[in-house]
Amino acid sequence: MALTQLWISPFGLVSIAFGLIAVLLLISGLGALVRLRPIRFVSRTLLGLVLLAAAAVAGGIAVGTHGYAALTREDVAATLLIQPTGPQRFTATVRFPDLREVKYELAGDEVYVDAQILKWKPMAHMFGLHTAYELDRIAGRYRAIEQERASPRTVFSLSRDKPFDVFDLRQRFVFLAPLLDAEYGSASYVSAARPAELEVRVSTSGLLMREVKTAAN
Repeated sequence: MALTQLWISPFGLVSIAFGLIAVLLLISGLGALVRLRPIRFVSRTLLGLVLLAAAAVAGGIAVGTHGYAALTREDVAATLLIQPTGPQRFTATVRFPDLREVKYELAGDEVYVDAQILKWKPMAHMFGLHTAYELDRIAGRYRAIEQERASPRTVFSLSRDKPFDVFDLRQRFVFLAPLLDAEYGSASYVSAARPAELEVRVSTSGLLMREVKTAAN
């Protein structure tokens, strides 16, 4: 399922289309070489190689953005179930919209979550790409700076495993600047002193956590 979603993304489809055209051009170029038509051989081979390179770039972007969700409104990125287990110790169970569920043992007074935000430029909007986000990490946070410096730190990744991340690539390579902006990250934290169910929400203005109100509270 995840692999299917990867290749039906805009850049995944572009990569497949360019790749198929490139292969046909390269085959046609070889045919022209056999028929002793050097000009056709050179032109079709060069165009095929250019499209093959474009397919590789598009495929790389598709892989690098896998796990990011389009952001067009305020979305619930995950639900957190907080359960204290001792002094400055608590568990945080993370439930994702795709029904994945992971439990973390954290230390501190508060639960901290941050996310990476990809802002696509107008040029990329032609491919149907808009602002996207991915939860990056969860951690325990101490209120006192002295404890934050000296006490055990508990930090875990929330992002999907991928060969590379477009967010990181954008920060390293300037040539991606016309396509997207990866300067923006957002974080939120709340007290973990009592049992609670929290929604981690992300909007164009940033990340926030809201407690789910039930009849019991």
